[in-house]
Formats: sequence, C-alpha cells, structure tokens
Amino acid sequence: MKRQLFTLSIIFTILPLFAFGVHKYYISLTQVEYVQEKASLQIITRYFIDDLEHALEKQYTETFQLDTDFEIDSVDNYFKKYLSKNLIFNINNKKRAFHYIGKEYEDDIVYFYLEITQIDTLRLLEIRNTALFKYFPEQQNIIKTKIANKHTSFYLNKQKDKGLLKF
Repeated sequence: MKRQLFTLSIIFTILPLFAFGVHKYYISLTQVEYVQEKASLQIITRYFIDDLEHALEKQYTETFQLDTDFEIDSVDNYFKKYLSKNLIFNINNKKRAFHYIGKEYEDDIVYFYLEITQIDTLRLLEIRNTALFKYFPEQQNIIKTKIANKHTSFYLNKQKDKGLLKF
C-alpha cells in the first residue's frame, strides 16, 4: 500500500512537468556604443552557448563543445566567420567590417567583443543581425545603442532582420 501511494505521488508530481513542457526563449543582445573620441563603434554581442553551438555545428558540420576542455583551437575562426556573415553594419551607407577582439564565457552565455574604427562622423547606422534565425525561427535579436548620449533599442526577428538609425 505504501509503495502504491509513493508511486502515485511520484506520478502526480512529475506528470504536470510533462504536460506543460519546458519553454525556452531564443534571444540575443547586442550593445553598440559610438565613442566619438576614439572614432569607433564598440560592440558587445551575447548569445546562449547551447544555441550558438547548435548553429555552428549545423553550419560547419564540425563538433563544437564550447567552454569545455574539448573546445577546438580554431573556434575563434568559426566565430569570426559566423558573426561576419550574420552581423552586418552599414555606416553612412557603406558596409563596414568589424574587428574581432575576442570572446569570453560567463555561465551559459558567450560574449563577443567587436569594434569598427575610423568613423569620424556617424549620420546613418544600419544593423542587420540574422544570427540563429536559420535554426531557431522564434529567435529575437535585441539591439541597444548609445550614440551621442541617446539610447535606442529595437528588436530584430526573422521577418525584420535589420534596423536603421539616422543622426
């Protein structure tokens, strides 16, 4: 009798977890700041490690074990390649490549540090971020900017993958 009650209590405890499932959010955040004294756009973009790992494995048919002892030595090359394809900056109507400064891991997030230099004036800034859209249709990429002490934010998704700012 005790065993049956124990089994029933386990079933009624676990059953609701299966009924509702686990909801996961697919989101990234990119912060962009124009530092006029340095004539540069400084960029920090962050993604969930497991989402990025999945996208890289699908994109490049390589095994990635990010933030582990088994991380491949050439991972930064893959990061640069992936970000260069999916994170596009047009400054004053001209496409500009970013310099990949590096990355760091914190908990389940990977931070990328990027910079675009030699920007004397900033009149137009168009940011296109298609990262993870191919593999996660519900992905949202949030862009936050700080330019001339003005803060702006916009959300990008598969249907609207770029935003334009005029100064």
